[in-house]
Amino acid sequence: MEICWGLLDILPAFDSSFLTYARWPLVGIGFSIFIFFNWSRGSSGTTLRLLLGELAIIVPAYFAYFAVRGMVEAREAQAFHRAIDIIELEQTLGIFWEPDLQSAIMRFDWLVNVANWTYIWGHWPVIVFAATWLFLLHRDAYSVYRNAFLISGAVGLVIFYALPVAPPRFMDAWGFVDTIAERSQASRVLQPPAFVNQYAAMPSLHFGWNLLVGIAIFQHSKSIFPKVIGVALPVIMFASIVLTANHYIIDGLAGGTLALLGLGGAMVIREIMQRRSAAPQAALAGHH
Repeated sequence: MEICWGLLDILPAFDSSFLTYARWPLVGIGFSIFIFFNWSRGSSGTTLRLLLGELAIIVPAYFAYFAVRGMVEAREAQAFHRAIDIIELEQTLGIFWEPDLQSAIMRFDWLVNVANWTYIWGHWPVIVFAATWLFLLHRDAYSVYRNAFLISGAVGLVIFYALPVAPPRFMDAWGFVDTIAERSQASRVLQPPAFVNQYAAMPSLHFGWNLLVGIAIFQHSKSIFPKVIGVALPVIMFASIVLTANHYIIDGLAGGTLALLGLGGAMVIREIMQRRSAAPQAALAGHH
């Protein structure tokens, strides 16, 4: 056991500075591998068309996010007032545990490093991997989860615009510590402040979307180990969003609820589409 703790102690402090130059080449390499994989299967043309179709959906959503970010930036005072409201609500409910939880881990550098690395590397890289896996091997399921992301993301954007909320890391008067900024020479390279809505704490799609990934992995994996990973992913991410002071506990609960509602809506859409596609076939069979 002591050996395990020793290994964790040598985990390097979170420092994302190397990503400044590495992240885009990594994306290019990943995309090249993706295309080569499908080319080798003899379906590159179809897959490429489908991929371009996905980009036609995702890119506008991406720019919509930036549009909302710009609208929120001038309303910092509202965001801070709502953050205070959330803190007071958690105090009333008896779940304002975030500062105490942070204080408990700050004595252990390895725990802080694990939380930081999980928050950064356990989100978009994991989502991209899971999306690629579903797209290649579980195409029908991919469309359901894609729609779940889009539905929850669209609702999330409306909430971010209407109700901006400052994250805990801005509320240092309550004892919060921005662990990523404190432990990094170049903080938030994957999520630089210039390109991120700083007042989108509520709901936490960081957790909600990881919950969707976990459900997808658990549901569509055949062996026990991936299923365990599917269960662990959202649990670890929930801990990370709180321990890094990026979200309140209520943010995580709201994000998980929104993600599940998005998944439910996506399943309803699939059911409707299946019925519509089955109706002409049933009519044709009736004529025979």
